[in-house]
Amino acid sequence: MPSAELPTRERILDAAIDLFGARGVDAVSLDEIARDVGVRKQTVLYWFASKDELVDAVLESVAAELVVVIDAAIRNASDDPLERIDAVVRAVFRPAVRRPALLGLLREISRLPAAQADRLRVRVQPLVERATAYLRLEMDKGHLRRADPGLIAALGYATVTGIATEPQALAAVGWQPSAVGLRHLRDELRAYLRAALAP
Repeated sequence: MPSAELPTRERILDAAIDLFGARGVDAVSLDEIARDVGVRKQTVLYWFASKDELVDAVLESVAAELVVVIDAAIRNASDDPLERIDAVVRAVFRPAVRRPALLGLLREISRLPAAQADRLRVRVQPLVERATAYLRLEMDKGHLRRADPGLIAALGYATVTGIATEPQALAAVGWQPSAVGLRHLRDELRAYLRAALAP
């Protein structure tokens, strides 16, 4: 249950992140979110005029957190491009290890109506463009193996989203959606990217 010390709007967002991530957007009503927060449904509607508006706010909140996490990882990493990529991968997985419901939200992204998916894409696009430009620059300098920077960025993204959207395929190879499983998957992705991009 969200902390009563947070402002009401943030408590509603926190509850929605956890409930949408655990059970799916379609399976969770505004009434349930209100109960989880300990407020009336009208209070939820005061802050978010509709469920779609709440879903948009949840996605915006998660995307904004991702930007902050990635920016901090880049600032604190060395100038070595392989170390920077490694730091970003560790940083992206950290919130999911702490809060597994975030993986469920990744699953929900693939089920969004086109308009909401487009709004989310607009929020995430600057991150993708930055990653692609960085990879291209380091490849041009000879610091990374020459490859298609857009495809490399897409492969990293697909691995992270695949955790949530393809759990059956991962279960078939023995992977479990736990904190230990996430750390193992993160470490495999780090090793894969390092081996794939070393000059």
